[in-house]
Amino acid sequence: MIFSFDVRRARKGDCLLLHFGTRDDAGLVMIDGGPSSVYRPQLKPRLKEIRAARQLGENDLLIVDLMMVSHVDDDHIKGLLDLTREELEAKRDHRPRLLNVQSFWHNSFDSIIGQTPDELAASVKGEFEAATGGGSLSDETRAQIEVLSKEEPEVVESGLKVLASIAQGFQLRVNAEGLEYPLTPEFDGGLVIAGEGDEPVQFVPNLTLTVVGPMKPELAALHKKHQEWLEDLRKKGKSPPEALAAYLDTSVPNLSSIVVLAETGGKRILLTGDARGDKIIEGLQLVGLMGSEDDSKIKVDVLKVPHHGSARNLETDFFERILADHYVFSGNGEHGNPEREALEMLYDARGDTPFTVHLTYPVAEIDELREKDWEKEQAKEKKRNAAEVREDWSPQDHGLVAFLAARSAGGRQKVEIVGDGAHVIDLLEPLGF
Repeated sequence: MIFSFDVRRARKGDCLLLHFGTRDDAGLVMIDGGPSSVYRPQLKPRLKEIRAARQLGENDLLIVDLMMVSHVDDDHIKGLLDLTREELEAKRDHRPRLLNVQSFWHNSFDSIIGQTPDELAASVKGEFEAATGGGSLSDETRAQIEVLSKEEPEVVESGLKVLASIAQGFQLRVNAEGLEYPLTPEFDGGLVIAGEGDEPVQFVPNLTLTVVGPMKPELAALHKKHQEWLEDLRKKGKSPPEALAAYLDTSVPNLSSIVVLAETGGKRILLTGDARGDKIIEGLQLVGLMGSEDDSKIKVDVLKVPHHGSARNLETDFFERILADHYVFSGNGEHGNPEREALEMLYDARGDTPFTVHLTYPVAEIDELREKDWEKEQAKEKKRNAAEVREDWSPQDHGLVAFLAARSAGGRQKVEIVGDGAHVIDLLEPLGF
């Protein structure tokens, strides 16, 4: 039996595949496609390798049991837009296509909050256009929104990324419809959500997926907040930065992430998207995978660390309660991720217990972009006269190279780097390619 986690380089985003079943009856799940410049050099070549391993002919379609978009964010969705656009062109021109997708899980933001795309364009998207003059948000406008918002900068950044990707999410759904991908058939075409007492979803052969998030009660709260925000806009006439700041809170990015526990052959992989650590734990408790006690724990074989290892999404408690043999941190240092503080939490929580950290880029390359992001954020803090301005970057105090060199010296905890080729974590029989 096969159960293998296939990790691709995806710059600042996620691009993941899950192989399951047997060699004679192999299954495949695709999770996210990364941002731009990921599909052609990373995802497409890997799909061709899988086709070759299955000895498919030019006109044979690779069956994908499930294509899942963890959430609407350019870092996760753009590669799938590129793929589906290419597939639509092949269909139109009567050329061979790559895939036959059996199920498509995608909670587009308009469906989450119960509005049509046109209504969204007139509200949320309209505020972006007013704030940017039709372009993207400038660093100055982002800084202004951070000051006006009651939330942490990381929450603001994540929320803005989700809102800015609304049009992409809708387009991906249109592309999927054009390719006749069945939209969430396991949920009768509705949202992929977690509810108390819900049954796990079974995929043949022998794959069980338990949806852990987003959770039904919080989706209802987000819908209510959206309606209140629209009414507030009409009444108060806030400026675009003020309006966006008022809209953003932890629910916007968190509730957009599908969180799933995949199981087969006694092995488990927890897929987390960009969800917040405490919400992942709440979801695990809601569906009965973790006890309700404050010190309850769950053991998995692979944990895809949420939000590319952003420390603001995590606490040490998260790593104390969700234990894994393999921790996958996807990120190349852009936006500072993976953060050293997140890795410190992991190593502090696990002590001398053996585990393996998987990074999608060489540590020195990650630190190079992390240092640039550090200096950029420091300049923004100085410009807005923040109460606390971060200290100057120090490779010893802030870099991953120094930290991992010190903490991995004992040899019980390993670090593996994803290369340009295949990087596969085999939990049962070796995948072999």
